[in-house]
Parts: sequence; C-alpha cells; structure tokens
Amino acid sequence: MKNESITSRDVDFAKWYTDVVRAAKLADYTSVKGCIAIEPNGYAIWEKIQSILDKKFKELGHVNVQMPLLIPEHLFNQEKELIEGFAPELLWATAAGDKALEERHAIRSTSETVFCDYYKKHITSYKDLPKLYNQWCNVFRYEKETRPFLRSREFLWQEGHTVHATAEEAEAETKRMMDVYVWFNHEILAIPSISGKKTEKEKFAGAEYTITCEDLMYNGVCLQDGTSHYFGQKFSKAYDVKFTNKDNKEEYAYYTTWGKTTRMIAAIIMVHADDYGLVLPPRIAPKQVVIIPIGKDNEEVDSLVKEFNTKLNDNNIISYIDDSEKSPGFKFAEAEVNGIPVRIEIGARDLANGTVTVARRDTREKIVINKDELTVEYISNLLETIQKDMYQRALDRQNKLTFEAHNLKDMEDILNKQPGFIHAMWCGDEACETRIKEIKGCKSRCIVEDGEKIDTKCVCCGKEAKHHVIWGIQY
Repeated sequence: MKNESITSRDVDFAKWYTDVVRAAKLADYTSVKGCIAIEPNGYAIWEKIQSILDKKFKELGHVNVQMPLLIPEHLFNQEKELIEGFAPELLWATAAGDKALEERHAIRSTSETVFCDYYKKHITSYKDLPKLYNQWCNVFRYEKETRPFLRSREFLWQEGHTVHATAEEAEAETKRMMDVYVWFNHEILAIPSISGKKTEKEKFAGAEYTITCEDLMYNGVCLQDGTSHYFGQKFSKAYDVKFTNKDNKEEYAYYTTWGKTTRMIAAIIMVHADDYGLVLPPRIAPKQVVIIPIGKDNEEVDSLVKEFNTKLNDNNIISYIDDSEKSPGFKFAEAEVNGIPVRIEIGARDLANGTVTVARRDTREKIVINKDELTVEYISNLLETIQKDMYQRALDRQNKLTFEAHNLKDMEDILNKQPGFIHAMWCGDEACETRIKEIKGCKSRCIVEDGEKIDTKCVCCGKEAKHHVIWGIQY
C-alpha cells in the first residue's frame, strides 16, 4: 500500500522530495530560516559517507585538519575573484556583544583564504611539499531559495586543500580527486555520474579550471554533486605562498581544492527513492538488514532471530532486530519508508512450514525461501545484487533521458518535452551560453574531453564548433 504521507513523484516531484525527507525522518525545518536540523536517520547516512570517503582520502596520503570558522575581510580581499564570486552569499560578523569589531569577519563559505594564510607560514622549501590537507566542517552561504540537503544555507562538507611543487603534480591531484568522487558515486551511491571540465563561465571563482561531477535526477534535472578545482599559482600569488625549489630558486606553489557535501543525500533520494519512501543502496545504508520477529514468546523464532542477527553482524553486514511493541505491519512500513535494503520476516507459522520471508526494498519483492537457505552468503549476495540492480536502473533511466541537439529548435523541443542530459556542440562563445540559458535556464554541465564530435556547428549560432558539451537544467 502506498504511503499516504508521500505525494507521488510523477504528480509533484518537488513535494514528493520534501515528503520523503520528512517521512524518512532525515531532516526537519528549524526556526533558523534556510537551515535544517539533520535528524538521526539523515546524519547516519552522512556518517557512512564520511567514513568511506575519509578512509579513501587517507589511503591517498591526505590528513585532516581544522581551520577557523571566521575569516577576516582583508584575507578575502586579497583574491578579488573569490570575493566577487561569493559576495552575495557571505554572512558577516560585525560585533562581539555590544562592541563593534575592528574588522568584520565572514562566516566560512569556503576556506581557500585561511588555508593559504596558513600555508604561507608553513611552506618554505620543496621539501615541505606536497601538503595534502582535508577539512570536515560546516559552511554558511546565504542562499535565496532553500530545500533540505539540496540547497541549505548551512551545510556539511569536506574540503580538500592541497599544495604542490609543480603544475603537473597539482593537475594530477585535481583529476585524481575527481576520479575518487566518480568512483564513490558509481560504486557506493549507485549513481552513474559523468564528469568533465566546466566552461569559463561556470567554473569556480578564482580557479584556472574546474572539473565537475554531474548527476541526473529521476525527473531529468541535473545536480552538481562535487567539484575539483585547479588554481595553478593564482591563489599562491595573491597570498604569497612561496617555496625554494630544487634549483634553489624561489617560486609560487601550485594549489588545488576539492569538495563534496550533504547534497549527496539529496542525490540519493532523487535518483533512487520512490512513492513508498527512501531507497538506500546497501553500501551506503547505515542499516542494511532488519529482522522482524512475528508473534510473541516463541523460543524457536527468538532463537533463530538472535542467532542470525549475530551471524550477519559478525560478517560485517549491519543488521538489527525490530522487537518493538509495534504491529508487524507498522514495522514493515517503517523499514520500507526508511529505505532498509533487506527485510527478513520470521514467524512461528512460517517456521512450521520450514520457510522465512525476505523482502527487497528496491523492488518491493517478497521472496519466500526455505529456512535452511537463510545464510550469511545468501543475504550477502542479495545485497550485492540490489546494489548492482540499483545502479543499472539509474543508468537505464539516465540513458533514456540523454539526448542530442543540433540546433536551438532541437534544444527547445527537448527541454519543453522532457529535460535531461543534452549533448550538443558549442563554439566557445559565452554569448551562446547566455542565449541557451534563456531556454528554461539551461546551462552547460561539462565539456566532454576527447568526446566524439556529433556536429561541426555550434548548436546556438551555427558557427564552427570547438567543444562537445553536455547541457541541462540544474538544481
């Protein structure tokens, strides 16, 4: 039976999204305008994201640090492109108690400024490089329109800030970290992301270039879900981050940054969830299996439930028993709306028949199996099947919503009928980007490096094309 608290996604996708967030108790609104309370179910997903990414970062040699929340205005002003890019979203602290500050301080929206100020004091020689630092923290950006996880004024993220002795090393780091993000989306979140360079118009303020990770939601709207930026020596020159190289000559360091946020939770919802609630890929699910005993005071049921729950957890499958006083139907619905990948139902009547019931959350399929078939291997294989099936369904949907456009009429027809990833050629002129944006706010998502030329002419102006670009409407 459909969850009555959740609007159908095919009727009102925006309302459906908010309904899922609320029904699965991922987050709630607060009295702080534009900011959410991340509830235990939502924060558990973030903790799982953190643990997997943090382990990967450390395997690649990164270490975690913590930088200040407040940034003095004079530091921002040393890099004009950054301050101009973030000026509309900055929130400023101007007083302590009833005393005005001598200098106003921005609440952290991004941390290039304080990292560079730190690096200036702690890098003198090529022997000090590379510095591979990462920070897990919160940031604040005064967004006009907000939605839980998708675009909140305060959000959680990780921001990597690395410094290198050569451009080659820094550019390799920029690409390497984007590869990590794409790996994470594909293998852990079951989201078939694409990646490529942003155009000059869409790159991060102050960067030489930006590589982006782009996802396609169920409704065909695009979501930027992680970026990696190569700054070259631009920030190093602005903040005087210099070192003595192997030739005993002084030069400016090469700098990169990269980050992913709690927006990933929004992507999980909008790619995988359904009208019954959250659907979690097993590898990111904080709880992978729920075992629900049916009936009371049955020794055989209780013994099997406890024994199998222990076996699963001993084999690194995160399982729990729902032995609450709620009715079985309520427990089933609660597990479903919370997106638990596998539900096991064990009752006295089933055991008398030598069977148990296993339910898949992704397909909502109930499978009756022989009691002896209920093994750790069976559940492990089922979780892997669910993970792969969820990725394939998302990929099939993405392929269905991927189009080609050869002129503006094609672009308009596609966007008016069904948005998605739109492949089209571009001359490189920003004026054409601006013209295309007039069609339902469509923007360039990324440039396809070494991509097949699907035409020789720009989709907008008809002049010679220089780049194969993926376009789309964005959140």
